[in-house]
Amino acid sequence: MDQLEYYRIFLRVAELGGFTRAADSLGLPKASVSTAVRRLEAELGTQLFHRTTRRVQLTGDGALFLERCRDFLGEAEELQSMFRREPQQLSGRVRIGMSGGMARQLVLPRLGAFLEAHPGLQIELGAGERRVDVVREGDDCVVRTGDVVDPSLVARRLGLAPVVTCASPAYLERHGMPRTLEDLASHRLVQFAVAFGQKPEGFEYPLPGGGHASLELPGAVIVDNGEAYVGAALAGLGLIQLPRFGVREALADGRLVEVLPQLPAAPMPVSLLYPLQRHMPRRVREVMDWLAQVLAEHLEPWPG
Repeated sequence: MDQLEYYRIFLRVAELGGFTRAADSLGLPKASVSTAVRRLEAELGTQLFHRTTRRVQLTGDGALFLERCRDFLGEAEELQSMFRREPQQLSGRVRIGMSGGMARQLVLPRLGAFLEAHPGLQIELGAGERRVDVVREGDDCVVRTGDVVDPSLVARRLGLAPVVTCASPAYLERHGMPRTLEDLASHRLVQFAVAFGQKPEGFEYPLPGGGHASLELPGAVIVDNGEAYVGAALAGLGLIQLPRFGVREALADGRLVEVLPQLPAAPMPVSLLYPLQRHMPRRVREVMDWLAQVLAEHLEPWPG
């Protein structure tokens, strides 16, 4: 086992937070993974992990080494491939994260063709609403909808996602089709909360002079992820407001109906986030460029 392999094993243990999970993902015996990390610690003269029976956590020195290790491995991989006859081929693992709706509706249908062009590439796709710690959990990049405030990450602005208000035909049959803001007095919202206990945002609508305001509406259901949000609307539980790409299939086949198109909520910014690092592997750069191209087809240009 060479030095590069020690670094790759260390990186995998750090990303997955355990020797067993790292061994399973690498196809190695757990004993080999533990031995590699111990030898690396001996060579470096420091402890990289705090080990307990339940979890493995980076030490301070381990966290510093992790940042340099990612850079080193990225540079090493590019050096190894710089003289290959087919430099356009990508290989290795890229871990990305995004919402489940974005993955299912926009990215996964296009992913097969991309992987056929790069058969040596492996994509790990985390699809969900949970705001992961990108650096700590080892993601190469994540796509986020909404405002981004995280000084540890670089934000690449992709565009603005138009927002649509919609409901199921069964809901509209019971409550009527709203034509004006005043008509919403007899309607209800499916409430969305990143964390339960927060005050619901209400129905967002544009102001005549510019900007947007929020109208409080009742709602009997509160959900904390996009798939459940759409599912609640399909079940006739209320109005929802979300990026159009998240319900484009349901709108096209009539399972959901757009309402109040003259009162659109503000479009939502969509950004590609990645850790600040001195060197980024070519495979990560090209996957990010591909993601930006796929998503741009469903976004409005960023102003300015």
